[in-house]
Amino acid sequence: MCTHSFSFTFSIYELLFYYYFFQVPVTEHKQTMPLPETMFCAQQIKIPPELPDILKQFTKAAIRTQPHDVLQWAAAYFSALSKGEPLPVKKRIEMPLATEKTDAGLTPGLLKILHEQLSPKGMVSVAELKEKWKHLCLPEEQLKAILQLDDFSEEVEWMKVLALGCSVFGRSLLSSMKHACEILTRDPEGGAACIPFETFSFLYSYLASIDGDIPEEKTEAFLHRIKEQADQQAGMVLLRNFLTQTSTLF
Repeated sequence: MCTHSFSFTFSIYELLFYYYFFQVPVTEHKQTMPLPETMFCAQQIKIPPELPDILKQFTKAAIRTQPHDVLQWAAAYFSALSKGEPLPVKKRIEMPLATEKTDAGLTPGLLKILHEQLSPKGMVSVAELKEKWKHLCLPEEQLKAILQLDDFSEEVEWMKVLALGCSVFGRSLLSSMKHACEILTRDPEGGAACIPFETFSFLYSYLASIDGDIPEEKTEAFLHRIKEQADQQAGMVLLRNFLTQTSTLF
């Protein structure tokens, strides 16, 4: 059976009353009259039935995502959870591709999270992009460097940002496209990583134009060859369609 001792002159309720209505600091009372320690029985402590599962899922998400700043990421996680928005969580643990100078930099897994959060909007404000970027504990300087690759205004087309993000990982145009396919595909991991030709063509043409050293006719010729294969594959482009080709656009 639980017992409670209230032998002190002031109860917690009286202290709060004096504090709010007479502006008497609670600390003044604490110096001479410490608050009573209340003991609770196990039967009195009620744990919300959904709490254990919430904490379990949060812990698993944190382990998979490995955020650089756990508290900042946790705030974004529970904010998204309460709003029913896509969570800032990786699908699996990945080895970071960031360099030693940017050890908290962008990875394919983090870019995929951003894609799930921002792609439904199409056009995204730079302010919102910066906010989502910060939620993933990514360096602001890296986003600034990416956005400087094109002449963006206060709003950006998300698919263009995705393409530029993939160029961070790729050492060539085609390796960047490989990362884009792996992020965008609905195939299971290790599968063909196929994406619609229209999407492939848009991303490839955009990155080729940003590169500036690839003649337009070579871009068109390359995409024509890819389309011929895609037409035989229900309009989808597979990794093998362009990674096995010998091309000056590599």
